[in-house]
Amino acid sequence: MTNKNVFRKILSLLIMSTLVLSLSACQKSDQITTETTETTNTTNTDTKQEESSGTQVNPDDEIVLAGYRNIAPGIEDAYYCSVILYVWEPLVTMDENGEPVGKLAKSWDMSEDAKTWTFNLQEGVTFHDGEAFNADAVLYNFDRMRSEVKTSGFYNLNIDSFYPNLDEVTKIDDYTVQLTFKEASPSLLYTMTNFGSAMYSPKCFDDNYNFTGIAQGTGPFKITENVKDQYVLLERNEDYWGEKAIAKSIRVKTIPDVNTRYSALKSGEIMGVIDLKAITPSLATELVTDSQFAITTTNSTMIDFLCLNGTKAPFNDVRLRKAVSLMIDRDAIANQIYAGYASPTTNILNYSTPFYKEYPVEYDVEQAKALAKEVLGDATVDVKYLVQQDNAEQKAEAELIAAILPEIGINVTIESYDWATIKDMMTKGDYEIARSQQGLSNMEAITIFKRFMYSTGDQNITYSLGCQDTKIDGLIDQADAEIDMSKRQEIYDELQNISVEQQNVVPLFNEKTLMVYNKKLTGYEAQIYGIDLPKIGWAE
Repeated sequence: MTNKNVFRKILSLLIMSTLVLSLSACQKSDQITTETTETTNTTNTDTKQEESSGTQVNPDDEIVLAGYRNIAPGIEDAYYCSVILYVWEPLVTMDENGEPVGKLAKSWDMSEDAKTWTFNLQEGVTFHDGEAFNADAVLYNFDRMRSEVKTSGFYNLNIDSFYPNLDEVTKIDDYTVQLTFKEASPSLLYTMTNFGSAMYSPKCFDDNYNFTGIAQGTGPFKITENVKDQYVLLERNEDYWGEKAIAKSIRVKTIPDVNTRYSALKSGEIMGVIDLKAITPSLATELVTDSQFAITTTNSTMIDFLCLNGTKAPFNDVRLRKAVSLMIDRDAIANQIYAGYASPTTNILNYSTPFYKEYPVEYDVEQAKALAKEVLGDATVDVKYLVQQDNAEQKAEAELIAAILPEIGINVTIESYDWATIKDMMTKGDYEIARSQQGLSNMEAITIFKRFMYSTGDQNITYSLGCQDTKIDGLIDQADAEIDMSKRQEIYDELQNISVEQQNVVPLFNEKTLMVYNKKLTGYEAQIYGIDLPKIGWAE
């Protein structure tokens, strides 16, 4: 039997056990849901009764969706809610290819030295509280960003991350603002997308720029009620400056357990799921065996990978890191654990950014053995492999990898913890392998290179990756100063080449945005990040 067949036989056994456990949990959750559904409010019960009796749904009836986390964490979060709720809008957003496009900024100009950017704003736009969106509002939001780093469950609001070397923000007139930088910033638009240029009414905040109540944005939906850890209620903004949302109201529930979300879909308690990791591929494929459900999917900004502790033996040797990478059959993982809703990769840069470079994904057991023997000889090493608890897919991956790494002299012990504990252990260097993932806070590739490959990069240090290379630092600094975007791309290509060769982290796959919904809805369309919420409505 070939190594690949052995790998896939082990994987098949793991998948079967994982699927049995998942479906068993779902069946139990179905029973719980059936018992608790009787306690839901009268409005929802009446709606279900009308649907079951064949009565046409009123297009203004509330639509109920669910996610696994608080998509609107509230006043303690820097953004209050995620961009996927379409409550607040940025100056610059992105198209389906990850390229910057205007939103509240309708156009812009860059100076020849790339140090001055002039933005022309949309006119006739108001915030949900009736305040006008204009240059003064933009300046206020920049003042807020510059006041301090504000934490968020999405991406921290950090002026230095989104606008490095920003010198001054100036009002030219009521609908024109100018940003001046100390250094050239030719790729500014990529860092401004979505979370990088969120706009809120100045009346949202106290003197310390913290939210005092519900976020007041300019989007097609406004929040009318937000109960932490339970739900957020959205209402269509009838005064929206663009194309109005189809649905009159949408309730997004917080349901942390994936099996409970599965059961809620089956019972009709919710009509669809929303947000990243909203449903596992195995449960999604199980749901669509029922003809009332459908899947929508596209590329995601999330990449999944193994961190290797490069600050100590054995993974401070690039040959052993490369050996681990070569031992992993990523195609088998993507197809069998993730039902094809994953794209294998060896590149730390996610494929959603326009700067991404494609590489062949190597799986070569013999080369892996040769490299490992160069490092270990006939000796073996014991390593600790950290995975997030209650994550069946990560557990299946880990068991598979633990089963094949002894072939190259690496004996694995798997330990499961919550993410906060894992992160603390990684920072202390108390691990050898750890499962992690990373989303793109913006489409600028240098953000990822700085975080993971720069000597002082936050993730490099936090994850104990041990990447200390003057050549890499020099390339990142060179790219940062390069005005010509084609030349900058050449440097990015070289940095990607290095990341693939050195494998300070071992990328596994790029995720897919995967959503399941009931066909009673129409317009349910996956985006790079989330779904196109304003287009969702009841099917006729």
